[in-house]
Amino acid sequence: QVQLVESGGGLVQAGGSLRLSCAASGGTFSSYRMGWFRQPPGKEREWVATITGRGDSTAYVDSVKGRFTVSRDNAKNTVHLQMNSLKPEDTAVYYCAAALPLQRYNYWGQGTQVTVSS
Repeated sequence: QVQLVESGGGLVQAGGSLRLSCAASGGTFSSYRMGWFRQPPGKEREWVATITGRGDSTAYVDSVKGRFTVSRDNAKNTVHLQMNSLKPEDTAVYYCAAALPLQRYNYWGQGTQVTVSS
Protein backbone atom coordinates (compact mmCIF):
# COMPACT_ATOMS: atom_id res chain seq x y z
CA GLN A 1 0.00 0.00 0.00
CA VAL A 2 1.44 3.33 -1.09
CA GLN A 3 0.43 6.68 0.34
CA LEU A 4 0.98 9.82 -1.73
CA VAL A 5 0.90 13.43 -0.60
CA GLU A 6 1.20 16.32 -3.06
CA SER A 7 2.38 19.81 -2.24
CA GLY A 8 3.51 22.96 -3.98
CA GLY A 9 0.33 24.17 -5.60
CA GLY A 10 -0.79 27.76 -5.48
CA LEU A 11 -1.73 30.88 -7.39
CA VAL A 12 0.66 32.16 -10.05
CA GLN A 13 0.48 34.63 -12.90
CA ALA A 14 0.62 33.48 -16.49
CA GLY A 15 4.22 32.94 -17.53
CA GLY A 16 5.25 31.99 -14.01
CA SER A 17 6.52 28.74 -12.57
CA LEU A 18 5.58 26.28 -9.87
CA ARG A 19 7.18 23.09 -8.66
CA LEU A 20 4.89 20.36 -7.43
CA SER A 21 6.15 17.61 -5.17
CA CYS A 22 4.70 14.25 -4.27
CA ALA A 23 5.99 12.36 -1.25
CA ALA A 24 5.46 8.62 -1.18
CA SER A 25 5.44 6.19 1.72
CA GLY A 26 4.53 2.59 2.35
CA GLY A 27 6.12 0.86 -0.61
CA THR A 28 9.31 0.33 -2.56
CA PHE A 29 9.22 3.63 -4.35
CA SER A 30 11.58 2.73 -7.17
CA SER A 31 9.26 -0.12 -8.16
CA TYR A 32 6.51 2.29 -9.14
CA ARG A 33 5.89 4.16 -12.31
CA MET A 34 4.79 7.62 -11.24
CA GLY A 35 2.37 9.84 -13.04
CA TRP A 36 0.99 13.33 -12.80
CA PHE A 37 -2.61 13.99 -13.73
CA ARG A 38 -4.79 17.08 -13.59
CA GLN A 39 -8.47 17.91 -13.48
CA PRO A 40 -9.44 21.35 -14.75
CA PRO A 41 -12.64 22.93 -13.43
CA GLY A 42 -15.68 21.23 -14.92
CA LYS A 43 -13.60 18.78 -16.94
CA GLU A 44 -12.44 15.21 -16.64
CA ARG A 45 -9.09 14.26 -15.20
CA GLU A 46 -6.33 14.00 -17.79
CA TRP A 47 -2.87 12.51 -17.83
CA VAL A 48 0.00 15.02 -17.80
CA ALA A 49 3.31 13.18 -17.40
CA THR A 50 4.89 9.87 -16.49
CA ILE A 51 8.29 8.82 -15.23
CA THR A 52 9.53 5.24 -14.97
CA GLY A 53 10.67 3.68 -11.71
CA ARG A 54 14.33 4.27 -12.40
CA GLY A 55 13.67 7.71 -13.82
CA ASP A 56 15.24 6.80 -17.15
CA SER A 57 12.22 7.55 -19.29
CA THR A 58 9.57 10.24 -19.26
CA ALA A 59 6.52 11.10 -21.31
CA TYR A 60 4.27 14.14 -21.53
CA VAL A 61 0.95 15.19 -22.95
CA ASP A 62 1.52 17.42 -25.97
CA SER A 63 0.07 20.51 -24.30
CA VAL A 64 2.87 20.62 -21.69
CA LYS A 65 5.86 19.43 -23.70
CA GLY A 66 8.74 21.87 -23.41
CA ARG A 67 7.17 23.57 -20.38
CA PHE A 68 6.83 20.83 -17.75
CA THR A 69 9.51 18.48 -16.48
CA VAL A 70 8.90 15.41 -14.33
CA SER A 71 11.70 14.07 -12.15
CA ARG A 72 12.12 11.78 -9.17
CA ASP A 73 14.47 11.18 -6.29
CA ASN A 74 14.24 7.55 -5.29
CA ALA A 75 16.46 8.11 -2.26
CA LYS A 76 13.90 10.57 -0.91
CA ASN A 77 10.77 8.81 -2.22
CA THR A 78 9.65 11.92 -4.03
CA VAL A 79 8.56 12.88 -7.50
CA HIS A 80 8.40 16.43 -8.81
CA LEU A 81 6.68 18.30 -11.59
CA GLN A 82 8.45 21.49 -12.59
CA MET A 83 5.98 23.70 -14.42
CA ASN A 84 7.29 26.68 -16.37
CA SER A 85 5.63 29.19 -18.69
CA LEU A 86 2.31 28.48 -17.05
CA LYS A 87 -0.88 29.34 -18.88
CA PRO A 88 -4.40 29.94 -17.57
CA GLU A 89 -5.44 26.66 -19.18
CA ASP A 90 -3.06 24.85 -16.83
CA THR A 91 -5.40 25.73 -13.97
CA ALA A 92 -6.47 22.45 -12.37
CA VAL A 93 -6.18 20.19 -9.39
CA TYR A 94 -2.99 18.21 -9.90
CA TYR A 95 -2.66 14.64 -8.67
CA CYS A 96 0.25 12.28 -8.47
CA ALA A 97 -0.32 8.57 -8.91
CA ALA A 98 1.66 5.36 -8.64
CA ALA A 99 1.52 2.12 -10.56
CA LEU A 100 3.46 -1.11 -10.57
CA PRO A 101 4.78 -2.32 -13.95
CA LEU A 102 2.06 -3.32 -16.40
CA GLN A 103 -0.63 -2.19 -13.97
CA ARG A 104 -2.99 0.77 -13.93
CA TYR A 105 -2.43 3.70 -11.64
CA ASN A 106 -4.19 2.59 -8.49
CA TYR A 107 -2.59 4.76 -5.82
CA TRP A 108 -3.51 8.44 -5.81
CA GLY A 109 -2.74 11.51 -3.77
CA GLN A 110 -5.34 13.97 -2.55
CA GLY A 111 -4.45 16.61 -5.11
CA THR A 112 -3.07 20.13 -5.00
CA GLN A 113 -4.69 23.17 -6.60
CA VAL A 114 -2.83 25.14 -9.25
CA THR A 115 -4.40 28.39 -10.40
CA VAL A 116 -2.87 30.46 -13.18
CA SER A 117 -4.21 33.98 -13.56
CA SER A 118 -4.11 35.86 -16.85
